[in-house]
Amino acid sequence: MAGTLIINARIVTLRSPHGQALTPRRGAAMRDLGVIERGYVLMQGGCIVQVAAGDAARELHDGVQVIDAHGRVVLPGFVDCHTHACWAGERWDEWEMKLAGASYLDILAAGGGILSTVRAVRATTTDELAAGLETRALQMAAYGTTTIEVKSGYGLDCATELRMLDAISQAAAHSPVSMIATFLGGHAVDPACDGFVAKTIAETLPTVLARHPGIAVDAYCETGSWSVQECVDYFTRAKALGSPGRVHTDQFNSLGMIPAALNLGAVSVDHLEAASESDLAAVAKSSTIAVGLPATSFCLGTRTIRAREFIDGGGALALATNANPGSAPVRGMPIIVSFAVREMRLTTAEALTTVIWNAACVLGVAHSCASIECGKCADIVLWPFTDERALGYELAGQLPVQVWARGVDVASCPRSGALLSK
Repeated sequence: MAGTLIINARIVTLRSPHGQALTPRRGAAMRDLGVIERGYVLMQGGCIVQVAAGDAARELHDGVQVIDAHGRVVLPGFVDCHTHACWAGERWDEWEMKLAGASYLDILAAGGGILSTVRAVRATTTDELAAGLETRALQMAAYGTTTIEVKSGYGLDCATELRMLDAISQAAAHSPVSMIATFLGGHAVDPACDGFVAKTIAETLPTVLARHPGIAVDAYCETGSWSVQECVDYFTRAKALGSPGRVHTDQFNSLGMIPAALNLGAVSVDHLEAASESDLAAVAKSSTIAVGLPATSFCLGTRTIRAREFIDGGGALALATNANPGSAPVRGMPIIVSFAVREMRLTTAEALTTVIWNAACVLGVAHSCASIECGKCADIVLWPFTDERALGYELAGQLPVQVWARGVDVASCPRSGALLSK
């Protein structure tokens, strides 16, 4: 069977030294990257079939592509566990408004922000949405990301939300990049729909979950969007229907959603820029994972989650791009690692754990990716440096030499590097 053999590599495996418990890593465990100083990796059939220290046996070289890493770093592919990468239209005009002094909530209240993208998505076909997502996924892969979560949420009605989820499925079927869909039914409140929240909970939610059983369900709890009680009603109904919950919360205001989310057993609480010390401490002691979104804080000029204190308090932290057309026009995960080190005071090892292993735990895919081990997907990235700390040190640094997603060289994909037309 043909395959690819990488030799003479510094392999940052992220395998657990205590066995492969599929739980997020905390504390000191976040700093143990399972490094093989010099070794080899064999990929065949989209999977990792051998990984070891030293030299590969000569017979492994036969009939495969051999790549000499010359001591350079090999990492598992990044896992981007919070994105809104399925959208239509652009919001460049709102960027100008922000530069003129308008806040994110001001723009949302004026019918912009999420609502402007909703209008664009409703006017776009499923095929167009899928093509845009497929292109963005490959652009993200060019920076080393091989698994992405993709939320709906720009439909705000049942038909369009289902169409977005169809587009995500369609893009996933044609891409080597793994995509995990999330139903973001509570992204905003449609001002043109009377009783929108009640209708979403009573009609849209069960209809979507009947079509996509077990899909994670998300909502945005914030001033001008969904209230705490509305989110509780929504997640309670979703839980009864068999779907786990995630929630955007405490981005600008601490409204009390964190205790409610923990009580409901949320998989993750995302944003947390405005979370109180007591609420962060409660998350740290729970099984719920906190997802920080530092690129959004950078773009909006707001503070980030207090990541250093959270990790030191025993919390499970993941970081993600929040890729979207408004508050986080970001494709690449390396800058998230840089922000984590420079602005959030994480070590590079901790930062890498947040964007690979812990992020995979958020999505429930750590059994199949996020570490370089036999039997896992061949989601592997060869970097141009010999020390992984370069990812935390450099800002907008070097791109990967080569990226394999499920064993496929993403540079060979038809849409790789393509520009998305408006």
